[in-house]
Amino acid sequence: MVEQLTPQDVFHYLQKNIDIKWLAGKTHSSRPIKRALHLNQQSTLVGHLNLIHPNRIQVIGKKEWHYLNKLKQQSNRSLNEIFSRRTAGIVFSNGQSVPQELIKLANEKMTPLFQTDLDSGDFIDSIRFYLSDLLAEKITLHGVFMEVMGSGVLITGESSVGKSELALELITRGHRLIADDAPVFTRIGPNLLDGSCPPVLKDFMEVRGLGVLNIRAMYGENAIKPNKHLRLVIHLERMTPDDQQQLDRLYGSRSIKTILEVPVTEMKLPVASGRNLAVMVEAAVRNHILLESGHNASDEFILRQQQQMNLNK
Repeated sequence: MVEQLTPQDVFHYLQKNIDIKWLAGKTHSSRPIKRALHLNQQSTLVGHLNLIHPNRIQVIGKKEWHYLNKLKQQSNRSLNEIFSRRTAGIVFSNGQSVPQELIKLANEKMTPLFQTDLDSGDFIDSIRFYLSDLLAEKITLHGVFMEVMGSGVLITGESSVGKSELALELITRGHRLIADDAPVFTRIGPNLLDGSCPPVLKDFMEVRGLGVLNIRAMYGENAIKPNKHLRLVIHLERMTPDDQQQLDRLYGSRSIKTILEVPVTEMKLPVASGRNLAVMVEAAVRNHILLESGHNASDEFILRQQQQMNLNK
């Protein structure tokens, strides 16, 4: 999560996605809009023109500009009022032409002045979408993140346990790679994590003995997925026969793992010679989908046994 945000940061992001021009006030473009940013503060950072409780980024649409002109004519109040110390930037929306008087004031006050053809509401939504992603909590975890049966599955385990080999087999079975080694998870809701791949690692996977592989080039576009919501963690663990005997035979090894304060189901799969882990992962994901829809095979099996015992009394 970023500690501060500048008008230059906002402009560079928006320039990639929408048509926006920087008209004046570039002198202090790296001055922080606000320090110690938090996700719940984004609504106070940008909004329509407000002279009483000014936003950090003031958006002036047609109605706001008409109001300013009317205010100026009726009370001789100056346009200087919109250049308060709190204002970090001013945006003229709806394709309005910006008066030279305002461009001159922006340069004098060293306040960034922008212009966009977007409707003011759409422009505010664009910045807030950017801020939601920028200010959201993020964490990088060690593992392979994949889409299996339409669900986001993080495969974890100690080094050399076979995570990449398992992921490679799943890819050959039609599932998709999101990120190898260092997936990044972003909390996008109270109980929702979205996982993606760092740009430098996109499309690549390292497999011991084979080196670095380009999965997109080898298996095609359908073998890669840009992001997915995390639904299940599968932890690979080497176990002795004695350790395996300690596992719950009815319910398996299921627990809750907390990531960024979001609870995620974690399943532990024993790694041993002769076990087809790809098939087991597919079965684990299918079973997890059934559990989330209220279908619990273990409980049904216990109930059936009880019913049979009652019949034999």
